Amino acid sequence: MAAETALPETALPETALPPPRSPAMIALRRGLSHGGVLIGAGLVGFIVLVALAAPLIAPHDPYAQDVSRRLIPPIWHAKGSAEHWLGTDKLGRDYLSRLIYGSQISLLIGLSAALISGAIGTTLGVLAGYYGGRVDAVVSYVVTTRLAMPVVLVALAMASLVGGSLKVVVLVLGFLLWDRFAVVTRAATRQVRAQDFVAAAKAAGFSPVRILAQEILPNILNALIVVATLEMAHAILLEAALSFLGLG
Repeated sequence: MAAETALPETALPETALPPPRSPAMIALRRGLSHGGVLIGAGLVGFIVLVALAAPLIAPHDPYAQDVSRRLIPPIWHAKGSAEHWLGTDKLGRDYLSRLIYGSQISLLIGLSAALISGAIGTTLGVLAGYYGGRVDAVVSYVVTTRLAMPVVLVALAMASLVGGSLKVVVLVLGFLLWDRFAVVTRAATRQVRAQDFVAAAKAAGFSPVRILAQEILPNILNALIVVATLEMAHAILLEAALSFLGLG
């Protein structure tokens, strides 16, 4: 009988599993591979850079008045001046310098209003989408009431009553633009709530706060970023309207 030959044991190489990627990193990778996203990010980055470097690149003091140089047309006109590329206003202030410095205020108002409205709308939307029932009914009623109010008229009324300072404008816009955050967050939360990993977290005994913070919010971050960019632009447009009417 032939002797049995034992085969040598070969150890299998251990392959390290890649670390799990967060939804934010996945969204970032997808965005960087999209040409339109890169162009938009480049434009936003350029505007932010101009706003931060305003004291260095502005050719004139935006508040300096020179009546002798009032109403100079832009440089591409026959009577334009190379000293004032975009011309001057009726008080002789340089338009280009005022435009550069104005980007600081616009970005500050847009970002601050988006943060305030995002905090309000996201909180209400997550609670309505996760708990449902009476909470959902109450939040939906509040959102419907807010949507029935014309934003511009309400902003004009509030700004005229309490004043048109920068803080007032930011607070008014922040408390008026949260409805879209609430609607989108509610829908996204209801979709994520039906996933298996949320059911597993509930079965494991996780508290609702932990489930909302660790399981639901990271998975609706993409939708929140999109809404935040839209509301920043919305806030800047409303601030421009209030400023045009003398209340911003």
